[in-house]
Amino acid sequence: MGSSICRLKEQGYSPGSCLVQVQGKRELACKATLKYENNQTYRLITTIHLSRPENYLSIYQSGCNFSCRKCHSWSFSKIKNGTWYTPKQILKKAMVYEKSVTLMEPRSKATAWHAHDTCRCCGSCVLYGRRSSSCPGMLNPESIVLGPQGFGPVRNIVAFTGGDLTCCPEFYGECARLIHKHTRLWVLIETNGYGLTSQNLDYLRDCGVDAFWLDIKAYSADTHKWLTGCSNEAILRLPEKILKRNFVLEVLSLYIPGLVETDQLERIARSLKQVDRSIPFTILAFFPEYRMKEFARPAVWEMIEAYNRVKATGLKNIRLGNVGVFAPTQEDQEYLMSCVEKGVY
Repeated sequence: MGSSICRLKEQGYSPGSCLVQVQGKRELACKATLKYENNQTYRLITTIHLSRPENYLSIYQSGCNFSCRKCHSWSFSKIKNGTWYTPKQILKKAMVYEKSVTLMEPRSKATAWHAHDTCRCCGSCVLYGRRSSSCPGMLNPESIVLGPQGFGPVRNIVAFTGGDLTCCPEFYGECARLIHKHTRLWVLIETNGYGLTSQNLDYLRDCGVDAFWLDIKAYSADTHKWLTGCSNEAILRLPEKILKRNFVLEVLSLYIPGLVETDQLERIARSLKQVDRSIPFTILAFFPEYRMKEFARPAVWEMIEAYNRVKATGLKNIRLGNVGVFAPTQEDQEYLMSCVEKGVY
């Protein structure tokens, strides 16, 4: 675990785009935000809290093996920022969180995608004593609580998010082992997929990781390289490898006008359908951030067109995300409702 050689390179892969800022200098993320001391693994964690609309405990990590131009977590994923945690300390947070759980999900729903099935996080049932028109009607108001990011249930899932160092999987594996031994929580990793080699997938499966939320940034190799600094060749083959090992899988891709549009989203969807047409797929609306502040947000008609084309591939479970980004006006929202069925957004 203490090797000075890139863990990916040791397995025959190219290193990631891993540099992070540390007091004005640039260092490898696996050296700056991950460490091994006295036979103990430490990871630099920026914050831990209940997140919405995912409705699970999110562990936000500093340091990443990608350098995404569009990153919304750049202030800690590309800059060293946080507190050192061991897996035992993560377990303590998970055990405290478990006491507040109001919705027990089966392992098959250990995803962000399935959070939409039970609650839209509007808080209407608590604030006004009545359900909103979009409410799935699945939960009692007693299951809805106020968290740092708003109202919703508390689901029995712990998720690692923000930066991604699955190329060095021991921290995740040790956390998963402890969490499964001492709680009834599922373990999800939100990932860019670059560190999920066959060897690392086998290790994480054996440790008890339950699910992956795979962010496929682009289908085009050139676009992906420009966006992240890395190749997507292995990432596009990941869904089959993940499901083969009995992990739960969901996939996310951003609609970025002028860069990742309907044609690429459709090709991603076709590749998923070839593996399993039931893979949950979210098309998320991009909003300008970090090094891509000059890029536009998608219009409502663009998101609807993307949804219809993706649906036409035969993929069964599709949702649109960031509605407030692509449908900010009442007119936009009414148009959206007239074009796609309830539950898609």
